[in-house]
Amino acid sequence: MSDTTFMGVPREKIDWSPHIDFSLCNHCMDCDEFCPHQVFIREEGKLVIANPENCVVFCRSCALACVFDAITFPDKKATTALIKQMRKET
Repeated sequence: MSDTTFMGVPREKIDWSPHIDFSLCNHCMDCDEFCPHQVFIREEGKLVIANPENCVVFCRSCALACVFDAITFPDKKATTALIKQMRKET
């Protein structure tokens, strides 16, 4: 597997990255400290998902590190189905 594909599908075609509910987020950056893939940055004092394609597909560790439950991800089952469909199309 290369760094640019996941299960034979180009990574940029897979919608898998964290989504932040800013009404819950306090910008503590615990998620960023936990994630070694530089998905997050702090910009003007706010948490930003700067590199969504750096997120490892199906990893949800940053959400587990968030004590405020401010981070969610797309549905894993639906994402798996889409990946399988894209593989059939290639």
